[in-house]
Amino acid sequence: MRLITILLLMCFPVFSQIQISGTILDRSGKPIAGANVFLEGSYDGAVTDSLGQFAFDTPMNGTKHLMVTASGFEPLRIALDRDRASALKITMRESAMALDAVVVTAGTLEAGDKARVSVLKPLDIVTTAGSAGNIVAALQTLPGTQAAAEDGRLFVRGGRAEETQTFVDGIRVSQPYGATLENLPTRGRFSPFLFSGISFSTGGYSAEYGDALSGVLLLNTADDIQQEKTDISLMTVGLGLGNTQKWGSRSLTFNTSYIDLSPYQAAVPQQVKFNRAYQSISGEAVYRQELQKGVFKVYAAFDAARFGVDQDLIDQDEPLRIGVRNNNFYFNSSLKYDLPANWQLFAGAGAGIGRTLTGIDRDQVSEDDDALHLKLKFSRRLRMIRLNVGAEWFRNLYSETFDDGNLYRRAYHASAAAGFAEADFLFSKNFAVKTGLRIASHEKLGGALSPRVSAALKLHPGGQVSIAAGTFAQSPGHEFLKQDERFAHEEATHLILNYQYSKNKRMLRFEAYAKDYSNLVRFDTVDGMQRDFSQSGYGYAHGAEIFWRDARTVRNLEYWISYSLLDTKRLYREFPSEATPGFAAKHTFSAVAKIWVNSLKSQIGLTNTFASGRPYENPERSGYLESRTRGYNNLSASWAYLLTSQKILYFSVSNVLGTDNVFGYRYAAAAGGDGTYRRQAIGQQADRFFFIGLFWTISDDGKSNQLRNL
Repeated sequence: MRLITILLLMCFPVFSQIQISGTILDRSGKPIAGANVFLEGSYDGAVTDSLGQFAFDTPMNGTKHLMVTASGFEPLRIALDRDRASALKITMRESAMALDAVVVTAGTLEAGDKARVSVLKPLDIVTTAGSAGNIVAALQTLPGTQAAAEDGRLFVRGGRAEETQTFVDGIRVSQPYGATLENLPTRGRFSPFLFSGISFSTGGYSAEYGDALSGVLLLNTADDIQQEKTDISLMTVGLGLGNTQKWGSRSLTFNTSYIDLSPYQAAVPQQVKFNRAYQSISGEAVYRQELQKGVFKVYAAFDAARFGVDQDLIDQDEPLRIGVRNNNFYFNSSLKYDLPANWQLFAGAGAGIGRTLTGIDRDQVSEDDDALHLKLKFSRRLRMIRLNVGAEWFRNLYSETFDDGNLYRRAYHASAAAGFAEADFLFSKNFAVKTGLRIASHEKLGGALSPRVSAALKLHPGGQVSIAAGTFAQSPGHEFLKQDERFAHEEATHLILNYQYSKNKRMLRFEAYAKDYSNLVRFDTVDGMQRDFSQSGYGYAHGAEIFWRDARTVRNLEYWISYSLLDTKRLYREFPSEATPGFAAKHTFSAVAKIWVNSLKSQIGLTNTFASGRPYENPERSGYLESRTRGYNNLSASWAYLLTSQKILYFSVSNVLGTDNVFGYRYAAAAGGDGTYRRQAIGQQADRFFFIGLFWTISDDGKSNQLRNL
């Protein structure tokens, strides 16, 4: 038997063991500890020690491939033979895709679980005192925004609210805010309940997004759902219901609410005279289908609102009676799908339908605003480059009808197309450059070319500096396009310098910027009518901002503070001379604090916002917009108490101190006998706003609650 075994062994080639050894280094010559080194297709290998050295024995004949992997570095595949397998010296390149790789942060504020560096967390959007579940209100505590409490929309770095566009899952929303009247604050149409990621760019944003001079707000619905649940809300202002159902790879989430301020306004004095309290019914839904190589989503939102006010006019004895009815529907669908060769496809379509009827005494104004957006994008990730190319098409249908016994109608229908290309060059995890180009063509405005570039350099662990520059174009908007005139794109250039440090639950962010406007629309106003249009307007907005967030120093306490310095002037619209717009404050400061008190089972929140005085036109002073209001201050507080793990009692109050904030003044058309003008303050809707709600969640795990929605 032993002889047979020996003879069998002699029939096969016998390969002697050899030792494979060497040292793994980074590009600066430093050893890499913990790197995995092994022969492809075998179990033979080793892990490098603190000196980056490795050694292991293996039988070998012919050419084999040595695999080398290490966290934060590009993997290597090296051909070896018996004569060249020892004393190897291998240099690895840092991976640009590493978790700690540099990212361009100039002009961008992130919020979301998947964000590399989050300025806000998802909970912050809705647990910030004074936000009342309004995404826009929470964002107004960040640097670069203005405290325009009489308006409610996002004003970014000296830009009008119309200069910031909103996107849901990459598709533009034509009407992101609810119906309102002058000096009545509105809210964003979208509930934070359905969104897992938010990116708010105050400048220097990607070439993928256009038709915005100042900023973009990107809202992304969740790609996956963890469990089924039902949310019930009982509030002093109305009722709410939400539900999530899941069937394997599919899920449907919806929420709906009914708001009626009649009981509240009867109990709490209002400075605005409502002849009909605000009432609305609204809802949102997201359907998700997980595919083998992607995800398909459908998002839909609707709301119907009505309200009316009696507006006192300084030059009239009787108030002006105004009533508003607004119906809005928004829909989009999107597909993300992985293609061969590391390509990814994004295809999306969205449509918005808006109907607004405004009664002004016996006259009526009706607006129909419909929009369509189609988008196709291809992305590819190579070893050190990310490519992003795409095209999109827009269609706007707008009409306005005025009825005072006779009908007057103005309308426009316009199409626009745009193409964009962008490349991220990730030279290392410490240095990255992004270049982009956007080309737009509008059938009424002509073309616009918008190049953009940004770069980021990591200076030390947790700290980096970024810079961004580019040009941006936007259509003048409905107010002008409905005129029987020929217009061109309005334009702005951005230059941004940013430093950001983020480590150990602390973040420090400093940003300086220069924004210059050109080609702005100007006009004369005669008898309340606009005429003599031109695009000779211009302006600038320069400033600096600081943001600090700390969730480490005090246990169970998170807080952030932000400060914005803004220097801006414009010569545009009806301005007779260059001046600071009435919505712009030179100094804005916000402080937000949230503390969890275990013994009380409560989260307590405080938010304080201060802004220096804003310009207003005073006919008793020479110059234009030379007077300033007194400073704005608002201290808000909230308290969330866990009755049980799934029931929350929530209370909040805005403007706790009852500060009498004034946003400007209306003056009489003519001076009185003493040479002075009578005036009327433009103030708050109410001294304070009180809110009480009971929020109940029913879920599979028996633990989920609506704290994130408060």
